[in-house]
Amino acid sequence: MIRDFFSPNFCIFTKNKFQQILIDSFLDYISLEKKYSPNTIFAYKNDLISFRDFCATEYQLENLAEVEYPIIRSWIVSLVDLKISNRSINRKISSLNSFYKFLQKTHQVEINPLTKHKALKSVNKLQVPFTSKEINTAINNISEKNDFTTIRNKLIVELLYSTGIRKTELINIKENDIDFYNKTIKILGKRNKERFVPLLESVTIIVKQYQELKNEYSKIDNHLLITEKGNKVSKSLVYGIINLYFGKVSTKVKKSPHILRHSFATHLLNEGANLNSVKELLGHSSLASTQVYTHNSLEVIKKVYNQAHPRSLKK
Repeated sequence: MIRDFFSPNFCIFTKNKFQQILIDSFLDYISLEKKYSPNTIFAYKNDLISFRDFCATEYQLENLAEVEYPIIRSWIVSLVDLKISNRSINRKISSLNSFYKFLQKTHQVEINPLTKHKALKSVNKLQVPFTSKEINTAINNISEKNDFTTIRNKLIVELLYSTGIRKTELINIKENDIDFYNKTIKILGKRNKERFVPLLESVTIIVKQYQELKNEYSKIDNHLLITEKGNKVSKSLVYGIINLYFGKVSTKVKKSPHILRHSFATHLLNEGANLNSVKELLGHSSLASTQVYTHNSLEVIKKVYNQAHPRSLKK
């Protein structure tokens, strides 16, 4: 039995198991301490496994703690060859960087091999928001029927646009998150951060109408939005609903729940809302994330500038 400890197969097993322990420990760290979302954790896990397999296949390197930057650069080149976008590659490298910072923090490595890495240049695609007319037309085109599915679909569109919440935040709303007295809704955002978003009077009316119909389908599930079978709505269902209604009124290439969030922020800024207030409503941790929406307000700013400046020829 002692000889088994020194056999090649046992050594390979031990190394593989050790690498998995490192990865699992890191995933536990970002889940339990950093409070990252399940989607983010899943993405990080896939990135790390992909890199681990690359090191093993291309360099016969089993110990991720021994990786040096040239190997990472080689991985980047392989990703570029696979026609993966620079933006996606940067995200993968960000996962790897977080992993090595964790190994450094836990004294598994002395130096983070990505310390001097520079991100690849990427072009940020400008998201084109829906116009107010497109949104109003889409909502008005929803059937006047008062059946469960129609009212639920209308509520989904209204909630996404009137609150600017994310798709994941929408499907996780619970019944007791709605405060009719204060006309607010509690949202559980990224990293389990809570925020309260105001509800329009018109939306609270639809919520109450929907809840009366919902009682016929489910009295057990505490999630606000459910299917006809009484289950929590899925991301794909929400995406399909937005595509269904906005596909009839908009020629924009991308029609998704995120574009409604984008429209919410853009329209508020166009109407003079404070950037900090929009930041809080969206649940952003920094103004930098919110400032991306100011690009769409540039034309409005130009009009105000030309009308207000003493030297403007338009005065």
